Amino acid sequence: MTPRFRLTDSTLRDGSHAIAHQFTVEQVRRVVKALDGAGVPVIEVSHGDGVGGSSFNYGFSHTDEMVLIRAAVEEATQAKIAVLMVPGIGTKDDLRKAAEAGARVARIAVHCTEADISQQHIALAHELGMESVGFLMMSHMIEPEALVAQARLLESYGAGTVYVVDSAGAMTMDDARRRVAAVKAAVSCQVGIHAHNNLSLAVANSLAALEEGVDQIDGCTTGLGAGAGNCPTEALVATCEKSGIPTGVDPLRIMDAAQDAVRQIRPDMGVIDRDGLLLGYAGVYGSFLLHAKRAAERYGVDTKAILLELGERKVVGGQEDMIIDVAVELQRRAAAAQNAG
Repeated sequence: MTPRFRLTDSTLRDGSHAIAHQFTVEQVRRVVKALDGAGVPVIEVSHGDGVGGSSFNYGFSHTDEMVLIRAAVEEATQAKIAVLMVPGIGTKDDLRKAAEAGARVARIAVHCTEADISQQHIALAHELGMESVGFLMMSHMIEPEALVAQARLLESYGAGTVYVVDSAGAMTMDDARRRVAAVKAAVSCQVGIHAHNNLSLAVANSLAALEEGVDQIDGCTTGLGAGAGNCPTEALVATCEKSGIPTGVDPLRIMDAAQDAVRQIRPDMGVIDRDGLLLGYAGVYGSFLLHAKRAAERYGVDTKAILLELGERKVVGGQEDMIIDVAVELQRRAAAAQNAG
């Protein structure tokens, strides 16, 4: 049967956040082989913050991502290899290098109100013969009507797919449904959803989006991803199978991939602890979690307080430096309160 949607597995990109960008060539080869064998059609590989993300600000990669992309391309027999690129973090040269390494899908990620910065990168993807995807991060932060305007911009630049991206795992099923339905009705290109699991709704939100006609869905095997993780690929596929929704992915082989190839990388992934839940509750970008925990330890403040303050300030991807600012301010507040007492 023809699959109802195209699945992209982001374990080797979004999952990079969960392990501080320490993927090795051996891990990439093992995961790609397992996902490819299960029938996953698109596999995303890059630094968690996209190509060019390996840096002091975002965390250095264990292995150069172009080496990882080449290894993935060599291992895949049918899957396309995708990369993420965030303009301002990655450059056009990074995208060129990824194409030279064999990547065939370029996912250009911007904050949900900043589609206008993606035009030259989408155009370059076309020049390089890559499939272009527009990725509207933190889509929960604006109403569906505003999201539609941004989606139309991405389509006008040539994006073949526009994604509603719940970077903070802050959406309820109604939030996901309304945004996908609005975008789907407004554009002619395909529409995708990228869900995080901070509120334990990633599979439910993906299925709600499917009811609204979404064309592409992202997952991460075992949920390995930023914050509390992503929509678990194996759970999504199994749920679809039981619901009579064809995916083109073998449910038993994707379960094996999860258990044998990915689970060993971070065995505790999938546990939604207080900090992970707080990300969704406060609407904070998922990749901020490890940085916030480190800042909390360094400055002797509570991770919860940092996350709540970041949520109040409505920080977005690319503002990681604000985490230190918030931690220092909280430390000063605590010291002032102690002295006053």
